[in-house]
Amino acid sequence: MKGKSFWLISAGMVALGNIPAAWAQDSGAAVEPDNATIIVTATRRASPLSDVPIAVSAVTAQAMQNSGATDIRSLNQLAPSLLLSSTGTEANASARIRGIGTVGDNPGLESSVAVFIDGVYRSRTGAGLNELGEIERVEVLRGPQGTLFGRNASAGLINIISKAPEFKLAGKAEITYGNYDYWRLAGRITGPVSDQLALSLDGVWSKRDGFYDLIDTTGKKVGDTNDRDRYFLRGQALFEPNDALSIRLIGDYTHRDESCCGAAYIETRERLPLAGGGYRTAPSNRIVTILSRQGSVFPADPYDRDLTITPGRDYVSKLKDWGVSGEINYDLGGAKLTSITAYRDYKSQDYGDYDYSGADLLYRDPNTYRQFRTFTQELRAQGSAFNGVLDWLVGGYYAHEKLTLEDNIRFGADYGRFAACRLMAGADAQPSALLALAPNCASPQGLAGLGQALVNGGLPSPLVPILTGNLTRLASIGSAGTVGDVDSRYFQKSENWALFTHNIVHLTSRLDLTLGLRYTHETKRFSADLNNDNGICPLLQARTPGATNDLYEIATTINPATGQPLFGRAAALAGGILTLGCLGNGSTGLSALNLNDKMSDGQFSGTAVLSWKPVDELMVYGSYSKGYKAGGYNLDRFQLGSTGLNPVPAVFAPRSDADVTSLRFAAEKVDAFEVGLKYAQPKWSANIAVFRQEFKDFQLNTFNGTSFVVQNINGCDSALTTARTCASGDVGPGLISQGVELELSATPVRNVRFAGGFTYARAKFANRLVGSGNGAVPLDPALFLLPGSINSQAPEVVTTVSASWTPSLGSNGLSALFYVDGRMSSDFNTGSDLFPEKRQDGYAVFNARVGIRGPQQRWAVEFWGQNIFNQDYTQVAFSSPLQSSSPDQSSIGQFGRPGNVMANQLISAYLGDPRTYGITLRGSF
Repeated sequence: MKGKSFWLISAGMVALGNIPAAWAQDSGAAVEPDNATIIVTATRRASPLSDVPIAVSAVTAQAMQNSGATDIRSLNQLAPSLLLSSTGTEANASARIRGIGTVGDNPGLESSVAVFIDGVYRSRTGAGLNELGEIERVEVLRGPQGTLFGRNASAGLINIISKAPEFKLAGKAEITYGNYDYWRLAGRITGPVSDQLALSLDGVWSKRDGFYDLIDTTGKKVGDTNDRDRYFLRGQALFEPNDALSIRLIGDYTHRDESCCGAAYIETRERLPLAGGGYRTAPSNRIVTILSRQGSVFPADPYDRDLTITPGRDYVSKLKDWGVSGEINYDLGGAKLTSITAYRDYKSQDYGDYDYSGADLLYRDPNTYRQFRTFTQELRAQGSAFNGVLDWLVGGYYAHEKLTLEDNIRFGADYGRFAACRLMAGADAQPSALLALAPNCASPQGLAGLGQALVNGGLPSPLVPILTGNLTRLASIGSAGTVGDVDSRYFQKSENWALFTHNIVHLTSRLDLTLGLRYTHETKRFSADLNNDNGICPLLQARTPGATNDLYEIATTINPATGQPLFGRAAALAGGILTLGCLGNGSTGLSALNLNDKMSDGQFSGTAVLSWKPVDELMVYGSYSKGYKAGGYNLDRFQLGSTGLNPVPAVFAPRSDADVTSLRFAAEKVDAFEVGLKYAQPKWSANIAVFRQEFKDFQLNTFNGTSFVVQNINGCDSALTTARTCASGDVGPGLISQGVELELSATPVRNVRFAGGFTYARAKFANRLVGSGNGAVPLDPALFLLPGSINSQAPEVVTTVSASWTPSLGSNGLSALFYVDGRMSSDFNTGSDLFPEKRQDGYAVFNARVGIRGPQQRWAVEFWGQNIFNQDYTQVAFSSPLQSSSPDQSSIGQFGRPGNVMANQLISAYLGDPRTYGITLRGSF
C-alpha cells in the first residue's frame, strides 16, 4: 500500500477512534429525534434495524439530504462496503458490495447488486441513477439476498423506499443553484381526498453545464459534455378502506436529454522493457503520433477536463423510463397477504464518438438504443403459528422481460488510414520511421519500406505483395464514406418464476433460528439480426484453402517445431489486417446474419441464521446463505464464435447458429458465511460483521480495446495442464471476498450526531483460474493478470465518517446546521482486466453543508459543497478502442511474457466529479 493510502486509512481510523460509539447509517439526520428507531424491511417484515440478523445499512432521507444525494451514487459517502461508479452511459452503472459486482456497459449482463424501488426489481443498476424524488430511506443489504429478493442479488441489494402519501395536507419545495450553472427544482404535495384516500405528487427538474470542455485542435473551447437536463415525476394514491386493507398505486416517469459520456486520456505513454526488469519510457507513443496527425489533442493533465472529439459526433444520451405498480396488503387475521404488480418501460439512446478522440475512427449512430420492457408479479403470505413460536412467510414471483438492443457501430472517415498506419507502426519494436508518412503511411513509399523490413525479418518475398496490397485495401475503409453496422439488432426474452419461504423460529425468548429456501427457474430466448455494409472485408478474406498465398493462411499457419506462427511478426500483421478490416463484419456475413438460441436454468438459493440476544441491547448471529445470479448472453457481435483462444479472431470464420453458444455465460453462484454483532442503546450503537463469500462461475466483463469479453471465472485446486485447463473435480471458487465491517453511530449530546464505518474486504481471485465450471475452458488471454490478484473496483480498506450539529439559535425557534461527511479509500484497480495503467491511488472525498433553519424546520437556507477539496480520481478506466499497436502488446503488465516488446495501449477513463458548490432554499407546510 502506498504512503498516501496509509495516511488516508490512518486518518479515518483516528476519526473513528474519536467517535464515542456506534453506527447505523441513519445518523446525521438533523431533524429526527435523537433516539429515533430505524425500521427496515430487509426480511420483508418491518423490524427495528438492531433486531435484523443481516448486515444492513439504513440511510434515512435526512442523511441523504445532508450529504447532497439525489441518486444512489452518493451512497458511497455513507456506506463503506458499497462502491457505485458511472460508466460509458449514465443509463448504466457499476455497483460493488464487498468488492463484488458487475462492471461495464454491456446490456446483456444484469448486476450482482440488485436494485429494488418500492418493492419492484430494476434489472439494471443504472435505473437508480435517476432522480429519486422524496424517499423514506434506502437500505443497503450486504451479502447474497437470493432467498427473498431473487436471482440477481448474489453480492447484495439496494432497497429504496419512497415516501408514501399522507392523510394530512403537506407540501414542500426547494430550489438549488450551484456552479456549472446548476439548477434544481424539487417539490412535493400530499394530502387526503377522503378519510380513506390520500394522494401525493412529487417531482424534480435539474440542469447543469458539462464537467468537460470540448476543444478543437487549436485549444479553443467549442462546447462541453457530460451535462445534465432531466426531470422526474411520481404520483401515488394510498387507499385504506378499512384497517385490514391497504392499496398503494405508484406511477413514475423520468426523462433525460443530455450530452453524455465523454472520457479523458489518463495514459498516453509508450513503455519499452529493460533487459534487467522494469521499463523505460519512449520519447513518443506511435499511436499518439498517428492520432495527433488526424486531429486528436492530448492534454498534459486529464483533470483539466479538456476533450477533443470528431466534429459532428457529439455525445448524446436520451432516456425515457416509466412504470406503474400496485401494492395490496390485506390482513386476514391469521395471515397477511401482499401482492406487488408492476410494469416498467425503460429506453435509452446513447450514441456519438466511440473512439473518444479527435480522429474519426468509430462512432455509434443515432439509431442506437436499448429498451427493457418488464412485467413482475410477487405474491406473499405471512403470519405466525404455534402461539407465536413461528413467524412464517411463503411466496411466489414471476417476471417477464423483453430486451431490444440496436447497436450500430460505424467506421469513420479516418479509420482505414489509422488502421493501416497502426499495423505498420507496430511491425517493429522501435517507433517506426514509417510514421513520418502518417496519416498516409499506406503509400507506395511506406509499403515498400514495410515490405523490405518484412523480407529482412524472414518473410518469403512472394508473400510481401499479399500483405502490402491488403494494407492498401484496409486504408481505403471510410475514404468513400462511412461503413459498418446497419440496423444490427439483438432481442432477448427473459422469463423467470420462483417459489420461496422464509421462516423465523423463536427457539426461546432470546434465541431465533431463521430458515429460508427459494427455487428459481429462468428461461432466456436470444435472437439477433445483424447487418453490415462493409464491403472491404470480403475482399480481404478471399481465400484459397490450403495455400499460403492469402492473409488467412499467413495469419494462421503454425510452425509444428515451435508451436509459434510460421511467419513471425508478419502473421500478426496479417491477422491485424483481417481483424481491423472486418471489425463488425465477416466473410460470410455479420451481414444479413440471423441468430437464435435458448437457455434454461433452475437453481436453489437459501439461508440459515442463528441469532441470540443475551440482553435486550445486544444481538449476535451467525449465518450461511447461498445465492446466484442468472446466466445470459454477451450482446457483442465481435465475440461471435470466439472463445478468446483462437490464433486469429473467429470473425474470419463462416457463421452459423452454432456460434451463438460462444455468447453464453453461465449462472454465478456464491456460498457466504457471516458472523455478526449488533449493540444498540438510545445514545449509541455498534455493528460488527465478519464475512467470507466464495464465488463460482463469477461473471466477469471486460473491454479489451476491441470487444466486450464476458467469461465465467473459476479456480482450480490442482496445477493447470499445458492447455491451461483442469479436471472438473478440481474446480473450486474463482473469487473469494472476506473481511470485516464495523459501523458506529453516537448522539453524545442533544443535536449532535456522529457516524463512522470501516470496511476491510479482500476480494481476491484464486491463483489458478479457468473459464468454466467444468474446468475445460482456459482463462481468456485478455485476463492473464487476474490469477492471485484483487478484483477491480475493490479497495481493501474504506473508511467513512459523518458528523452533524444542529444547535438552537436563541428562543425564536431558529436552528443551524453544520454537517460534514467523508469517504477515504485505499488503492484499487478500476479496470476489470487489472492493467496496471488503470490503477487508482488511495483518495478521500468530503462533502459539507451549513445552513439556517426556521421554526419547526418550515424553511431553510443552506450552503453546500461536494468533493470540497476537489479530489481528482478515476471512476472506471478502459482500453481506448483500437488504440494500441496490437492486442498482445498493450500493457506494462505483460512485460516478461514471451513475445511482448512494448506497451503503448492508450487508456481512457470516466473521471470522478469535480468540486461543486451552491445554495439551496427550502420551504414546507
